[in-house]
Formats: sequence, C-alpha cells, structure tokens
Amino acid sequence: MAKTIFITGASRGFGKIWTEAFLKRGDKVTATARDISSLNDLVEKYGDNILPIQLNVNDRDADFAAVKKAKEHFGSIDVLINNAGYGLFGAVEETSEKEAREQMETNFFGLLWLTQAAIPVMREQGHGHIIQLSSVLGVVAAPVLGIYNASKYAVEGLSETLATEMKGFGIKISLVEPNGFSTDWGSASAVHSTALPQYDQMKADQQARFTEDFFGYPEATTDAILTLIDSENPPLRLFLGKIALPWVKQVYNARLAEWDQWNDVATAAHGH
Repeated sequence: MAKTIFITGASRGFGKIWTEAFLKRGDKVTATARDISSLNDLVEKYGDNILPIQLNVNDRDADFAAVKKAKEHFGSIDVLINNAGYGLFGAVEETSEKEAREQMETNFFGLLWLTQAAIPVMREQGHGHIIQLSSVLGVVAAPVLGIYNASKYAVEGLSETLATEMKGFGIKISLVEPNGFSTDWGSASAVHSTALPQYDQMKADQQARFTEDFFGYPEATTDAILTLIDSENPPLRLFLGKIALPWVKQVYNARLAEWDQWNDVATAAHGH
C-alpha cells in the first residue's frame, strides 16, 4: 500500500536518493529543501505525487506550516523522516558560539519542531512512524566533530524518550544511525571551524583512518530504508553500513569494563 511520506533535506545525499525511491514505488512524498529547484527533476518525472516545499527547518513556524500543508494536500502523513542536517568539523576549542548554535539549531531543534508538528497529525490518524536521522556518532564519539556528536547524542536521548511517550498513540519511532557514506556530508555540505595548528596532527591521524572501504555507497541504503518503513514492528535503532556495529561493540565493551572497575566508588556514593 502506498504511503504518504514527509522528508526534510531532500535536495541531495540520502534525502534525494530516498525521495526518488519512494516516488518510484508509488508513494506520495512531501519533500522539503532550502532550494526546491533541486527537486525539479523529480517534479517533472513524478508530477502530483511529489509536493516540494521550500523550508529552513530552523524556523519553527515554517515547520508547522509545512506539516499542515502536507496534511491538507495528501490527507495524511504516514511517515516523517527528519533527514535535514549537516556536519560541523572542528575541535571543540576551535568552534565559535555561532557555529555551535547553528549546528544545534538545524540538527536538533529543527528535528524537534517537525516532530512536534507531526505528532498531533499522527495521533489523530492513530498511526505514524517518525524516523530520525542520527548517526553512529550519536552512539560513540569521534574527535574534531564534537558539536556534531553532541547534536546527534541529543537526538538519541530525545527520540528514546519519545518512543516511550508515543506507544499508546500508535506512533513508532526509529533512529537511523549511518556510519560514513560517500555523500557530500563531509565536503560540499560541511562547515569547518577556523583551524588551530595544535590540532593539525590529530586531524591528519583521523583522516588517515578513512580508507576507501570505510565509506558505504549511499545508493545501497535504499532497500534498508524501504524495509524499515514497511516493517510492522520497526526497531528503535538501525545502523546503516558495516562499520558501525563492530565499532560500537568495541567502545561499549570498554565502557562496561570501566564502569565495573569503578563500581565500588559508585556504590559507596549512594550513601546507604
């Protein structure tokens, strides 16, 4: 059965690839982007099945208006995919206040506003699926991406809480956590803080770890997203790519070992 899907950040990368995949199989898609001219090829090909909306997700009023327009146009919103976001590259010390606030505005607050806008629509329907684009960097951290890591950790905490709140309304929540993929996330779509020379070697060491095999092919994610959307019982968390799970297991094993090592101190702090 065709679904009605609302996806942000549809102009490029995962957003554009997934939007076309939805349309190709007959779904109806509200696709938002800051520049909707990037969607002209899809409008020409799929006509009334796509509703392009110019949207800066940082604008809460515009987010609510976009959701209202999508509901009025297609009659329902079965799936919301909060895909809009970008990477801020720079050590924590290098990051300006403006850069940090703008990163959180887009990656966290934009996602929050659209989630808040969609919940009443889905609650009235008695069903819905909210898919939040997180990252493996919302589960484990990497150097020189501190504010980006923080934005995705915030998305993780918000969405895990939301999943417990939505159970009684028939609304499902999923966090999609990709590892690195060969999109323009790390190039044309990225923002870089002003560099300090003290971090040059750290950045070089980090870059050297990124072999060609590290990055997945974004087009290969389509089947996973379609499977997620069509699942009767979707997971709360879904990695994309083969790098994420082994990395997370390694980090979590080290965390558990450290917590165990310090558990006597922690238990004594309870006081009784």
